Amino acid sequence: MPTPKQTAREDASPETVILIGTHAAVRSLRCQLFLHELDAPTSREPAPWPCGCILLDDEPASHPDAGLPVLGDLDDLAELKAWHRFTRALVTLPESRRHENDAIANRLHAIGVEVRFIPTLDDLLARDTTTEQVTLPDAQLDVARLIGRTPFPVDEASLSDLLTNKRVLITGAGGSIGSEIAMICARFAPERIVLMERAENALFEIDRRIKEAHPTLDRAAILHDVVDAEGTHAYLREHAPHVVFHAAAHKHVPLMEDHPAHAVTNNLFGTKAIADAAVANNCERFVMISSDKAVNPTSVMGATKRLAERYVQGLQSRTPSTRFSMVRFGNVLASACSVLPIWASQLAEGRRITVTDERMTRYFMTIPEAASLVIQSAAIEHADDSARVYVLDMGEPVRIMQLAQRFCRARGIDPAQAITITGIRPGEKLEEELAYSAESLQPTDRPGINAWSGAGLEPVDLDRLVADLGAVRASRDRDAVLTAIRTHVPEMRPAAIPTEGETPAPAEPIHSSTAA
Repeated sequence: MPTPKQTAREDASPETVILIGTHAAVRSLRCQLFLHELDAPTSREPAPWPCGCILLDDEPASHPDAGLPVLGDLDDLAELKAWHRFTRALVTLPESRRHENDAIANRLHAIGVEVRFIPTLDDLLARDTTTEQVTLPDAQLDVARLIGRTPFPVDEASLSDLLTNKRVLITGAGGSIGSEIAMICARFAPERIVLMERAENALFEIDRRIKEAHPTLDRAAILHDVVDAEGTHAYLREHAPHVVFHAAAHKHVPLMEDHPAHAVTNNLFGTKAIADAAVANNCERFVMISSDKAVNPTSVMGATKRLAERYVQGLQSRTPSTRFSMVRFGNVLASACSVLPIWASQLAEGRRITVTDERMTRYFMTIPEAASLVIQSAAIEHADDSARVYVLDMGEPVRIMQLAQRFCRARGIDPAQAITITGIRPGEKLEEELAYSAESLQPTDRPGINAWSGAGLEPVDLDRLVADLGAVRASRDRDAVLTAIRTHVPEMRPAAIPTEGETPAPAEPIHSSTAA
């Protein structure tokens, strides 16, 4: 790696940034920051302090000075961060190279650096001024700003107590939430981190990211399907984790409507395999990631998540030595195959972006916030021996149409010319629920995490649940699978779609032993 050309500031602050882009774009952005510095006495916020830049020109050496030290290239990011202690990167590339943004963002997220994408001055000037425009800050796609959300703070002390010098295993470690959990855990010096994932490329990528960001951390990358109960038990005997985060699951609602047996196998029996193995190997903490769709489910995906919750609750009653908990939350922005990547792909292909229904609302939070709250929930102590259901504070639901409109404006696109309504899909609700009743949620001592306070649940008949669902997990008879699911999730019913002009109302609470 090139020797850094500038001594790192001793008083590096959160405003320290690195600029990444072409020579011309970086030089222009540096000039804008310099002008902001001159106006600092009257500005509400000081300008970010750029410690240097990375140039992405084909032949950067042929260009004159960019106005900043050239610190290295993208492969040097981890070492540059350690040296210069920047916390943000401002990336500025011309429109013709926008396809490179995702790869750059992945590199920066892997080392815990926030990224902002800023259009070049030439691209801003080239826009049609007759259409609705956005200012420079709004052109930076900040997913938290898209949903108007301020993330809850991270309790660093509780995470350190939970993770430092502990063996931590994550299933679904290559997924959007699983990989973020893995990256956060790696920051807290665990004794070992075990990445369990059945998708080869996803496992390779998260293992590579952790290796680059934490080269001395003891880690194991296990290419394995958690549904394989025998293999899952063997791996947990070998690695003996203190803490397990179970993120592996099928999550796509319409797809699971067509493949209910797959949903049963992965969401229920995958959970059973890893939970049983955790008990057999004296795991201290087990956290299952659930979903808001498990509440009054109208979909196979939501109902099988509820089945998994019921299994964990029943297992806890038999196994006080392992502390089980479940975490429900809504959608996470920018996760794999979620709405933002889909919209970005549609625009990149020159197509209109799709919204299923103008009345559709969803709860949203960002991937880093969801992952950090999931981990923090594992550190919550409670007196009783039940498997606690934690519900993340998702704030107010967001109307998908409004989100789509903001997304378009953040790219300088007229929403009226870019959005198509496609119609609601099988299994979907117009509005999601996080609990059967708002009154059943109580705050915990961790900001952003509530606990379901229901009492009086009848014991779960685990043997019958496993037998009934095990009998259909390989069946291609959809009706038989749905019948078995509804036997143990009687509140499951088709989604009621209001007619145009009606306001969708949440489903009535179900007062039964399955409600949680």
